[in-house]
Amino acid sequence: MAREVANLPGDVPTCHQMLLDLLQTLQHRDLTIEKLAHELAILKRHQFGRKSEKLDVGPLLPFIEEFLKAEAEGKKGEVEVPQEPQAKVEEREGHGRKKNPEHLPRERKTYEVSQEKKRCRGCGKELEKIGEEVTEELEYHPASFFVRQHVREKLACKDCQENVVLAEMPPRPVEKGIPGPGLLAHVLTSKYADHLPLNRQEGIFERHGVQISRSTLCDWVAYSADLLEPLYLEMKAEVLKSKKVHTDDSPVPVLDRDRVTTREGRLWVYVGDQDHPHTVYDFSPNHRSDAPKAFLNGYRGFLQADAYVGYDAVYAGGNIIEIACWAHARRKFFDARGSDRARSHAALAFISRLYEVEREARVLDAGDRKALRQERSRPILESFKRWLDCEASRVLPKSPIGQAVHYALGQWEALTRYIEDGLLEIDNNIAERALRRVALGRKNWLFAGSDEGGRRAAIIYSLVASAKDHGIDPFAYLRDVLERVSTHLARDIAQLLPANWKSFQEGIATGKVPSTAPG
Repeated sequence: MAREVANLPGDVPTCHQMLLDLLQTLQHRDLTIEKLAHELAILKRHQFGRKSEKLDVGPLLPFIEEFLKAEAEGKKGEVEVPQEPQAKVEEREGHGRKKNPEHLPRERKTYEVSQEKKRCRGCGKELEKIGEEVTEELEYHPASFFVRQHVREKLACKDCQENVVLAEMPPRPVEKGIPGPGLLAHVLTSKYADHLPLNRQEGIFERHGVQISRSTLCDWVAYSADLLEPLYLEMKAEVLKSKKVHTDDSPVPVLDRDRVTTREGRLWVYVGDQDHPHTVYDFSPNHRSDAPKAFLNGYRGFLQADAYVGYDAVYAGGNIIEIACWAHARRKFFDARGSDRARSHAALAFISRLYEVEREARVLDAGDRKALRQERSRPILESFKRWLDCEASRVLPKSPIGQAVHYALGQWEALTRYIEDGLLEIDNNIAERALRRVALGRKNWLFAGSDEGGRRAAIIYSLVASAKDHGIDPFAYLRDVLERVSTHLARDIAQLLPANWKSFQEGIATGKVPSTAPG
């Protein structure tokens, strides 16, 4: 230590500069430690903690006024920071045994009283039946294969032994192939709705005594996607007629023969408005802005998305108006709670008040929803903006709370645009929910076999997701559509879209529509 002291510079200005450099180094080190601790806390919460970001900020609402008043009076240090609210335990309804569905067929198995118990113990007379007691158990028959034989009548002239005529075969989904529409629909539904990879389906089929190789199943998926592509393109065209579109994206590993490891492709989702209720996916081999720009080519309206810089090229033309997501902004303040409790809780309380207005607005039509937002949400946003402007100069830009504050300010115009139109949403959760099925599937099938496989996945995901959004069994929908799509008139292809298909099926059930294919 003595040698180190002896080597210090002797002039005061140099020592001062050395101290300043050391303080700067310590400050940088503290920021790095804070950043790493913040990232570690987020990773630990995602791995071991609650995934939900629900937070009861009711007790924090009075804190906003007190906090702002103290800021104005310069007494910030005198404000007592409230403890993090504990999550409320919701009261649940009784969880007793549910009744078996009424639509299931009943198989009766009758048990008679034994002969020795059929006489009265008192008088000895034979007992008479006064009723029965039914106990139900839910049973299961394993799914089974069967072979459908298409028998074509063959005619010929007996006298001249010529002019042989053979009845025509109806069109089939896979010409000269063995799968019927039901089997194809089962394979597609199992993979894209139930997240069951083809290799597992291969094993299941083998247990039933049917050997179908994985490569054959891949071919069937390819044939089906090609058949369904006209419906996909029609859905895309419908979504682009929407006044607003929700979009988001998720990574998908893709096999590449030129690489040892997979590379990262992307599945994008586009959700139309209530007049065009379709969920359409799109695949791209990378995360560049080319994909959303190409998909949204010609679109005019609102686009609600996250702050991905690639969307800037989409907004540049002026035909597409950006709507930002308050859920993304809130998440940054939520993650900053560990490093700055007071500011993060104050911001969460402001945002919670905005969502309280939305809960009331949910049941209103677009006009009344806009009026309610103008009356109640606008003053909250104005107060929140003043608070953010005040705090922006006091927080470290690279700290978690600093990043949250500057994100909100940077997106402010797009974040507040939703109050100008009752059709718009406060957040982009619609698109995020639509991508959950991709995330669940990715955990099971792990990767796409190629870019072409990603494109086919986008087609089938679009039909499966839209069917489920309309309360349709994807298997029943795909089976029916695969059976008729090849012969359906191109000009009437919209009649096979999930919403229209459901209306047609309901019409058949009520007798309002004859039981023939639409178109």
